[in-house]
Amino acid sequence: MSDDSRPAPGVQEVRALYQVDVLPLNVLADSGPLIALFNAADDWHVRVVQWLKDHPETRLITTWPVLTEVCALLARRIHNRAALDFLVWVERSGLSLDTAGLASLSEVRRISQRFASLPFDLADASIAEAAARLGLNAILSIDADFDVYRDNQGRPLRNLLRS
Repeated sequence: MSDDSRPAPGVQEVRALYQVDVLPLNVLADSGPLIALFNAADDWHVRVVQWLKDHPETRLITTWPVLTEVCALLARRIHNRAALDFLVWVERSGLSLDTAGLASLSEVRRISQRFASLPFDLADASIAEAAARLGLNAILSIDADFDVYRDNQGRPLRNLLRS
């Protein structure tokens, strides 16, 4: 016997009952996954490729320091051609490049000072700064360092590749 006297669940209640972990459309990408994507010998290559195939709706965003780091490491570890292929992929909208202003530099420095116990990493600090400025908390990284970074409200950045 059903209890017809109960009101039908509201939209919020239904969402709570059937909550799925919907990935955000915009995700900040760190160097590691981008390097792995262009290096088939990288231990993370298959996992990154599969993650991207599983989440085609996701728009990857990165920063200039990450772009620089990826190019330098691909050229050093593989060949200049890998770095050039990466840049062509970026130009073809493989990912979006965040263009931070001068104010971002001061914030990157503050973030680096706040987390001075970690080895200094301009690329990581630029991702943390972009996350705060853009209001994003989802990142794609292979680094455990991002488990330590917090936004201005003290919330951790959510690493989608390691979760």
